Amino acid sequence: MNIYGLIGRSLGHSFSEKYFSEKFRRENIQDCVYQNFEIKELTETIPLLKSDSRIKGLNITIPYKTDIISFLDEKSEEVASINACNCIKISKGKWKGFNTDIIGFEKSFMPHLKSFHKRALILGTGGASKAVEFVLQKLNIDYLQASRRRSDEKNIITYEDIAEKGLKNFQIVINTTPLGTFPKVDECPPLPYEQITNQHYFFDLIYNPAKTLFLSLAENNGATIENGAKMLEIQAEESWKIWNA
Repeated sequence: MNIYGLIGRSLGHSFSEKYFSEKFRRENIQDCVYQNFEIKELTETIPLLKSDSRIKGLNITIPYKTDIISFLDEKSEEVASINACNCIKISKGKWKGFNTDIIGFEKSFMPHLKSFHKRALILGTGGASKAVEFVLQKLNIDYLQASRRRSDEKNIITYEDIAEKGLKNFQIVINTTPLGTFPKVDECPPLPYEQITNQHYFFDLIYNPAKTLFLSLAENNGATIENGAKMLEIQAEESWKIWNA
């Protein structure tokens, strides 16, 4: 039996387990199972996973996309570049890290992109935000990141800064934080939502619920919106290609 799985801290509403289990049934893929590995401390659990020869591939989610890198034997160019890994191929006992969030975000983000979408605001500075940064740089879209804490880095601002300066200088707003994820659906990033217009494009990496409060408030003010469902499907299929290459 070949085991594939997802490493994270809280996986009760995981997309990946359901997606791959249905994929295995639909495509009649035999002798494969996908399971969740809820881990509170990587240093205690990773050696146990590495000793299990049945495990052939892993996905990585919050909050371990950066911390997992120290356990890799090899890194793809993208992982080395952005210091975030969400996919591991295991072959002959060696763990090689990849980042399929990049292609997942790019392919799901671009269809709604317009010529007037010139500048982006990335909400959050975690592992998922690094893939978003990579894509925006590739597309030559200027951006700043928003954090709850003030930083010395010049491209990071606080939510207080946004409230003061407004959203008029950002046509794209991308949420990479978990705010609004089920079951806490009444939460959203603290933004001046009343300033949103039909020139804005709001993208939320969250897929559950399909329309977060963040997206609902944006849509109510005329913005184009997209959630993270397509991104997750694309990155999942890219992971499967990597594991079976």
